[in-house]
Formats: sequence, C-alpha cells, structure tokens
Amino acid sequence: MRYKFILLLLFVFASPVFAQMDSLRKVIQDHISTKRATIGVGIYDLESGDTLTIGGPKHYPMQSVFKFHLALALLADVDSNKRNLNDRIPILKKDLHEETMSPMRDKNPNGNYSLTLAELLHYMVSESDNNACDILFKLYGGTKKTERYIKNLGINDISIKANEYEMHGPFSVQYKNWTTPYAAIQLLKKFYDGKIISKSSSDFLLDAMTNSNNPAEMLKAGLPKDAIIAHKTGTSGSNSKGMRAAENDIGIVTLPNGKHYAIAVFISNSYESYDENARIIADISKLAWKYFSIR
Repeated sequence: MRYKFILLLLFVFASPVFAQMDSLRKVIQDHISTKRATIGVGIYDLESGDTLTIGGPKHYPMQSVFKFHLALALLADVDSNKRNLNDRIPILKKDLHEETMSPMRDKNPNGNYSLTLAELLHYMVSESDNNACDILFKLYGGTKKTERYIKNLGINDISIKANEYEMHGPFSVQYKNWTTPYAAIQLLKKFYDGKIISKSSSDFLLDAMTNSNNPAEMLKAGLPKDAIIAHKTGTSGSNSKGMRAAENDIGIVTLPNGKHYAIAVFISNSYESYDENARIIADISKLAWKYFSIR
C-alpha cells in the first residue's frame, strides 16, 4: 500500500513537468507542420537534464555549424599544449578562395601575412569565415580527424567529410556533413558541463559565439534584445529547383534567472525562402524562451 502511495505521489508531482514539455513539443510541431521543409529540433534543459527532440534520427546537413566542432578540437589541442592561441599561422594567397564567405579575405585579399590561432578562430566562429575554416581544418589534420575527435567524445550521430571549399562542389556534397538534433544538443551539454575543454578555452569560445558578427541571427532574433545566446549558424545555397539544403542554428541561452538551455534547429530540403527559414528558427527560439521563462 505504501509503495502504491509513493508511486501515486511521483506521478502527481511529475506529471505537470512532462505535460509542460509535451505542450512545448506540440506548439512547435503545430508551428512547423505546414512548412515546406524537413525540420529538426533539439532542446536541452542544462540544469534539470530534460530534453525534447523533434525530427528524430534524421540526418540534417550542418553547413557552418561544424565550425563549432572544429573549434572544440583545436582548443582541446591548446589545452594539451599541442598548440597556443598565440601561434602564428601563415595566410597564403592560394588559401583565399574568391567565391565564398570570407571577411578575412575581403580585408586583405593578397595574402602573404600571418594571423594568430586566436584570430583565425574568431574569424571562423564569430564571422563564419570559410577560408579561415579551411586553413584551420588543414592545421588540425582534416575533416576525418575532426569527425574522429567528436565521436571520441561519445557523439556518434555525426559526419564531417567535406571542408568549406569542397562544399562548393556538386550540390550532393551539402549532405556529407550531418548531425541529428539530439547529437547537437548532446555536444552543447558536454561543452556547457566543462567535459570537453578547459574553462579558459570554454570562455574563449563562448565569447566568440556570443559576440558573433554574422548577420543571420536566427535563434537570436527570437529572443529579447538583452538576452544572451552563444550560437553558431549554418546556411547553404539552393539547387536549380529552388530547394535549400540547410538553414541551421545551435546555441546556449542564458535565462534571466541564471539558468541555461541548449537549443538546435535544423531546416533541411526547404522550399521556403531564406527569410522564411530564418523566421521559422526565430519563432521556435521564441517558443522555447517563453516556455523556460515561466517554468
């Protein structure tokens, strides 16, 4: 009898929490149900451990989201004294490809100079510079080594096969770098918990993600102006039929009460416009903020 009473108490007190999470799932699903796209969502309460995923095991192209993964790998090398943030990296003219996003190239298109590892990481993460990314891939040892590093962290549902230059090839290459929504928030959780890199390296990366100069705000656009989010976006072009391979954003949000949640939104195979994709991500971000703000 006592055992049944305890079970009843657990059910009574636990049910509202699950109902709230279910309500968040439902309102997100209702919002995306009419969109002409495949949409994956992952949300992780970083204090309680509650999670929500939509889109299940589908593989979502990452695009520039994988710059977060590469940054983790390089900063782990810094922590193990294999590298130093003050190391100077040569920037050659041949490294500065023209038909790609690269504020670094725009600033100095002739190359033949050097930047510190810290500067290159800021270009890659804060400004999503594709040339900086490929220089850092080469420095680290390539995409396969980066994928292996992430999988060694226990994040298995991920593929990193092509660098930024290679993704400018056939449209099908867009799908070689993928993740699942849960794998994305799982990695953010490990990062937040300090299980991947040191506090000083985490602070460095959080600052780069928080003070992003990327005009595509996406998750940030759905938050109050003074909200704090450390995030990394990813976006692709469209094929001849007007289908966009990816529009993504992942990040860690700080609530006014000092608590945090991780959120990842992946939009794939979308026939919506770029602006509509960005609006979808912002709307999901807004719904998550509202849910966590009233808990």
